[in-house]
Order: sequence, then structure tokens, then C-alpha cells
Amino acid sequence: MPRLPDDTQRLSVIGATGSGKTQAGLWHLSLRNYDRKPWIIYDFKGDDMIMEIKDMAFTSSLDAPIPDRPGIYVVHALPDEEDIISEHMKRIWAAENTGVYIDEGYMVGNNNNGFRLCLTQGRSKHIPMITLSQRPVWMDRFVFTESEYFQVFRLQNSNDIKKVEEYVPHDLSKRLPRYHSYYYEAPENRLITLRPVPDREVILDTFFSKLRGLKKVV
Repeated sequence: MPRLPDDTQRLSVIGATGSGKTQAGLWHLSLRNYDRKPWIIYDFKGDDMIMEIKDMAFTSSLDAPIPDRPGIYVVHALPDEEDIISEHMKRIWAAENTGVYIDEGYMVGNNNNGFRLCLTQGRSKHIPMITLSQRPVWMDRFVFTESEYFQVFRLQNSNDIKKVEEYVPHDLSKRLPRYHSYYYEAPENRLITLRPVPDREVILDTFFSKLRGLKKVV
């Protein structure tokens, strides 16, 4: 069984489009403690599964106050709003005790000061983070240097594989069966192979069961 991140740690979920990355990221999020603290989803792509979660969650914005009540808060953001996103993340850093989920990390930008603050200082402030990426070579290096856990799905580009292997010191070039992944626990230097995460319906049911007491689901 994999050791999952605790309430202060960072997880990177990496994989090409269609590899199972997004479903895995949301599976991880479904198991977190958003029934006891706020978690913010930065939704850049309007992902279908995030849209279904949005029906159970709260909607927020980049200019809204950082929430202080438990729940999931979906923030729609655009890649060209890097400065605004940075200021929003600085407010998360100041507020503390807030989880962060980013559906495509490279869209945050490679010089986003607020993002780096949360990555490098978030552990002491209880800011756990889940960051997804389909192109590791485009990512801010702090995403990987500060992650204690990695889940790596199929990658198409050899440069992307080499980039991840800088932080996951194992051979990741061997193709796994569809939707399987490598899972690396950096504190223990342990690499295991994971079968596909639970089905979409199971994941959504988990969200529903934990969120229904926080907000009425329509």
C-alpha cells in the first residue's frame, strides 16, 4: 500500500494527456480533509470531473477573500493572470491551514512568487499541495524539489522522463499498462507500481459523502 501525503506535504502527479493523471489527482484530493479545512482548486481547463465536483462545492474567485470554512472552493483562472494568481497564493500563505490543488501546474508560471512561497514555506503553515503536470520540462523546479511524493503516469517525451528522473532516482522509461503509474515516496526513497485508481463514480461518491454536510448538493 502506498503511503499518502499528510496534511502538510506536497504531491506531484505527472503524466501525458489521457494517461489517468487527472483522475488520480482528484482521487488523492477526494481522500483529503476538506471536511475540516478549506481546499482551493485552481481550475485552468474547465475539466469535466472538476465541473461535477463544482456542483457539490463552493465557487470562489481570485479577488475573493481566502475561505476560512471547510469545503472545496473552485477558482477559475487563466494562464495570463499570473500576477493575480501570485497575489492570491500569497494570501493563502498568509492565511495558512488551506489546501491547494492545481490542475495544470505550468499555467501558474515559472516565476510565480506566491506559488513558490506556498511550495517552500507551506509545510510549516499547513498548506498541503497537489500539483498536476503533463509537461514536467515546463514546470517551476520548486514543484519537484519540494514534493515529498510523486505519481508518474505515461510520458510521451524523453526529455520529460529525464526531468522527472532528476527528482525520482529510478528508471521510469519502462512503459506500464494503461492507467498504471509509478509512485515514489521520497522520504523513504521507495518506488512502487500502482494499479489504476478507483473509478470516476467512486471518486465522486467520496466527494459527495464528505461534502454533503457542508453544502447542500443540488
